[in-house]
Amino acid sequence: MKEGNVDMVTILGPTATGKTRLAALLADKIKGEIISADSRQVYRGMDIGTGKDLDDYVVNGKRIPTHLVDIANPGTEYNVFAFQRDFLQAYADIRHRKRLPVLCGGTGLYLEAVLNGYRLQEVPENIGLREKLSHLSDAELTELLQTYGTLHNTTDITNRQRTVRAIEIKEFEKTHPVKEKFPPIHSINFGIFSPREMVRRRVTRRLKSRLENGMIEEVQHLLEEGLKPEQLTFYGLEYRYVTQYVTGEITYDEMFSKLNTAIHQFSKRQMTWYRRMEKRGIVIHWIDGRLAEAEKVQVCLEMLA
Repeated sequence: MKEGNVDMVTILGPTATGKTRLAALLADKIKGEIISADSRQVYRGMDIGTGKDLDDYVVNGKRIPTHLVDIANPGTEYNVFAFQRDFLQAYADIRHRKRLPVLCGGTGLYLEAVLNGYRLQEVPENIGLREKLSHLSDAELTELLQTYGTLHNTTDITNRQRTVRAIEIKEFEKTHPVKEKFPPIHSINFGIFSPREMVRRRVTRRLKSRLENGMIEEVQHLLEEGLKPEQLTFYGLEYRYVTQYVTGEITYDEMFSKLNTAIHQFSKRQMTWYRRMEKRGIVIHWIDGRLAEAEKVQVCLEMLA
């Protein structure tokens, strides 16, 4: 492969489209190493619910080196600022060793934080502001957040804790403009696109498999380790609904139905985010998800060569 001016390859796509496997197969061909762009796979012990399909990283009997997986403890808050910091360290390390970084994930905010290169900064807690915000309803918080302008991350308004944090960041940025610039990175970006019905079948099949192979037990273990139910719901759909089932709020059938529907809706939102990324100038070369694995790899190699 002629690397040319390419500093990095990015593989993105909605959930259940096979992006992790493609990233591993491609990395094997181009002497690459994977940097995960997944906001939940950073957490140790949260494997099944976050979709850490570790077998996907094994190619020809060897595991492709992977960064930013299992680097934070459950119960802590990992954010996009921390991701940028850790990404830059991993990226520099991989490039220093003359290998090619392969950024792979579905978290649009994390992907865009690198590909569009807007520099973020660490924002401390503002206890006084949080006290004032505590008296507002969820609807009032959402309305306040929207007064700061277009939301980069629509998930900020799906959880009260996230909304408060987003307002806290916006207030901090008023008086603390970002000084450092994000280093320019020339990435060639591939997205996997599959027909909606195909994604729906994969999502449902994968959900059944995960529930039958330890996802419920994983949530039970996390609760036994001291995490509170409200903490687990912060970590996304799977943990929210499975926690409700484990704590007796809903039945198994209710959990499966609600979770299955929610993941389908999440997949749609991911595609909407990627389309917005394209409108903001990020070029994504889309690959038909119905192609065989070897064909997808070949498409990438031809674009890179």
